[in-house]
Amino acid sequence: MRRLLLATLLSLAPLAATAAESGIELTAQIKAPLADVWQAWTTNEGISGFFAPEARVEAKPGGPFEIYMNPYAAAGLKGADDMRVLAVEPQKLLSFTWNAPPHLPQARQQRTVVILRFAAEADGTRLSLSHLGWGSDGEWPKARAYFEKAWPNVLANLQKRFETGKPYDWTEWRAQLQRYQAAEAAKQAEAGKTQP
Repeated sequence: MRRLLLATLLSLAPLAATAAESGIELTAQIKAPLADVWQAWTTNEGISGFFAPEARVEAKPGGPFEIYMNPYAAAGLKGADDMRVLAVEPQKLLSFTWNAPPHLPQARQQRTVVILRFAAEADGTRLSLSHLGWGSDGEWPKARAYFEKAWPNVLANLQKRFETGKPYDWTEWRAQLQRYQAAEAAKQAEAGKTQP
């Protein structure tokens, strides 16, 4: 009986080794109280302090977790449009769905999962980020590569927000977006004039 159990466990070992999800795993030390870091991720004002100029966040299961990097873009192309909170354990855990950026439309049609874990420490808060659910074909590798660069920047902005004591100033970002949107509208208008 003991040999049969051992043989069974050994035969399952390769399955366990291949079943682990390969994700983006990051940890950041934030020099701020846990409650402040939690609020930064779970309120509209908090998100606009470090992540994006606008957001629609309700920290409850099924609530929106929409982050608008380009609030002037068309619906569905603003950033993390139509994302949802999956789970909340106040000041410990926040998980939500996530999508690829608009320039990767095939991957954007699908969803990945981001899990944030918060822990109070003597000098602030430890934040762990896991981004899981990556496919391997099509635009998936490009989407993953994008977030391997983007998430460290987001966490650095969060650290900076608390180190300086000031929320991020989106004034210049908004001005650039408005210029871009105006240029795109002019191109479309010009293209419409030349069509029969």
